[in-house]
Amino acid sequence: MKQEVSHLFFDSFGVPAKSMAFAPGRIEFIGNHTDYNGGLVMGAAVTEGVFVAVAPRADRKISLFSRSAGLVETSLDSLEPLEGEAFWANYPLGVTKVLLENGLSLSHGFNLAVDSNLPIGAGLSSSAAFELSTAYVLAELCGFEADKKTFAQFCRRAENEFVGMPCGILDQGVSAFGQADSLVCIDCADELFGTKAMPTGTHFWIFNSNKKHALVESAYSDRHKECHDALAILQKGYPEAETLSQISQSQLDATADELGDLLYRRACHIVGENDRVRLVEAALDEGDLAAVGAALSVSHMSSRDNFANSTPELDFLAEALNELDSVYGARLTGGGFGGAVMAFTSDAFASADADLVAKAYQKEFGLEATVLHTRAGNGGCLL
Repeated sequence: MKQEVSHLFFDSFGVPAKSMAFAPGRIEFIGNHTDYNGGLVMGAAVTEGVFVAVAPRADRKISLFSRSAGLVETSLDSLEPLEGEAFWANYPLGVTKVLLENGLSLSHGFNLAVDSNLPIGAGLSSSAAFELSTAYVLAELCGFEADKKTFAQFCRRAENEFVGMPCGILDQGVSAFGQADSLVCIDCADELFGTKAMPTGTHFWIFNSNKKHALVESAYSDRHKECHDALAILQKGYPEAETLSQISQSQLDATADELGDLLYRRACHIVGENDRVRLVEAALDEGDLAAVGAALSVSHMSSRDNFANSTPELDFLAEALNELDSVYGARLTGGGFGGAVMAFTSDAFASADADLVAKAYQKEFGLEATVLHTRAGNGGCLL
């Protein structure tokens, strides 16, 4: 892919690239919607991701080319969010604006080409990978230095403030801190990052429902608001709680009548997810993969019943996979409302098993489930 994006850049702009970078997509292993609620989450960078190439221009024009989406042109002097078919350009433009606000010295425009081997719309956060790879190439181009955590924070800010998606640090953090054959563990309250080795002989299989989501236009923002509303009510009785993740199940149950059914279920999902992350961490330390898988499966059921961010397509895939002995556990991965299901499997799960699930899915919904067998890979880097 490095050569491909290099050739794409030259074919698009007629000059060689000056800097290239890669950033991986990510799997949300456990900890659904906990990141912006100050909670715990575990994810894994995948080996697939987004490749970006860049070179400076003599003027202040910004020219962005995507193999899949075409050309978008704007100016360094008018860094404002774009709409319609040009919306994809907001990811690199938002990063550019945030970097400029934080000391990047950029007096000229640039040409940028982007390519990817990551399934788009599958809940693997191609957007965060695009943001991080853009940050790395612009930083190298301009001699700007920062650590991985700072780059992840800049990219999250770009997505929150410029793109308009109120995500937490999970996507950008995992893309930055990914480590081969390891899970990335994040305490989102303090933005503390660590890694935990994947158990030997375990695998990730991603089943893209091809029921694509667009989180900015979906119910993601509604869930963000519902969590905020639930917290505001809970803080009346527990003013020391700064986030939903600091609320216990007993405190939540004691406030159930005041919350009402909807907000109670939304808060139950977050409180329960934090407990499940702790359970998974302990089970991994003990080598209890059955317990890990059970927590993953319960997480999906909570997404379905409490947080309502699953879909019939995702439910079908998760249920079909969870019935197989070679699958420890399966759940939706990412924000939900479409996208993909992750299966955490043993060596015994094979392509033939994946094909059977995909065929059953196609028969049920008339959609093809794209299957990706991947592993935990390293985080973003310059090429």
